[in-house]
Amino acid sequence: MPLERFVALQWIAISAAVAWLLYLLEPILTPFFIAAILAYICDPWVDKLCALKLPRGWKLPRTLAALLVMAALVGMLVLLVLIMLPLLQKEFNHFVTRIPALLDLARLKLLPLLQQQFGINLQWDNEVIKELLSSHWKSAGGAAVKALPWLGGSGAMLMALLMNVMLIPLVLFYLLRDWPVLLSKIEHAIPRRLHAKVIEIGAEIDSILAEFLRGQISVMLLMSVFYVFFLWLTGLEFSLPIGVVAGMLVFVPYLGMFTGLLLATLAAFTQFDHFSSILLVWGVFGIGQLLEGMVITPWLVGDRIGLHPLAVIFSLLAFGQLFGFVGLLLALPLSAALLVGLRHASGWYLNSPLYKE
Repeated sequence: MPLERFVALQWIAISAAVAWLLYLLEPILTPFFIAAILAYICDPWVDKLCALKLPRGWKLPRTLAALLVMAALVGMLVLLVLIMLPLLQKEFNHFVTRIPALLDLARLKLLPLLQQQFGINLQWDNEVIKELLSSHWKSAGGAAVKALPWLGGSGAMLMALLMNVMLIPLVLFYLLRDWPVLLSKIEHAIPRRLHAKVIEIGAEIDSILAEFLRGQISVMLLMSVFYVFFLWLTGLEFSLPIGVVAGMLVFVPYLGMFTGLLLATLAAFTQFDHFSSILLVWGVFGIGQLLEGMVITPWLVGDRIGLHPLAVIFSLLAFGQLFGFVGLLLALPLSAALLVGLRHASGWYLNSPLYKE
């Protein structure tokens, strides 16, 4: 067997083994993956802080720069929580106080509609329903007591989840602090014969990932404008904060839509007296999810990273099936990286004796 083919088979075997190992270790690698993504995004900010010219020629230590960037990330997260929690609490309190009015509305409008359209004749007694709700609410404590053994049995799972959450900032700090050192060690580990080619491929992947991030930011801004504008058209009072939150969270698949839908539904039930207005609010999020997944992301992200819209949709489904939530996060950047590798592999194959013979 020619040496080239033997080396190629070696690299294929090593790549397959690494991919299989990552697949097996996916549950414990999740915080490392998330921290690596954040470190890749935040490293340019750390570099810029370290390059700042301070008085007397001082330079900011990389450790301090990493801590400042992480503090900014925590500040943005806290700001998002401060926007969401009061809004959610206010809407929930309004919803609870409007339950009697909603029951009366359902009795007066929903029951006649069911009887007229479907021939369903239901007996509706608001006092009985209110009493049932009250009794179930009072018995919630007993249900919680019964659930305690289950929670105790799931203690290991909850502890693992807590450890993963705590690991992310720790791993992120060390990655940000040592990013140049890690890259240098990786570069030195590359076989010298392949060094130039690997660096070339790495530069292409880095360029594509930068385009991916720009495209994702464009998607977030466009979806924020979409949700704010169309929720405002439905007459929803909290269209601005709900639309901004839903749009900014679209970088996590489905999180933006579900969070915005929950907040908008609570706001709609407390504000509107007609179910048709609530259906309009739901329609905004349904159309928004279809546009974001089928049109906007393939257009603004897929075109930037060189992926066909069908490839974008397929990669989201495939990586989500294989790696779950982390797969959804990594689907597009990994697909772009694989595309670069396939381009170079195709060029090598077309020039190899394997193709020409």
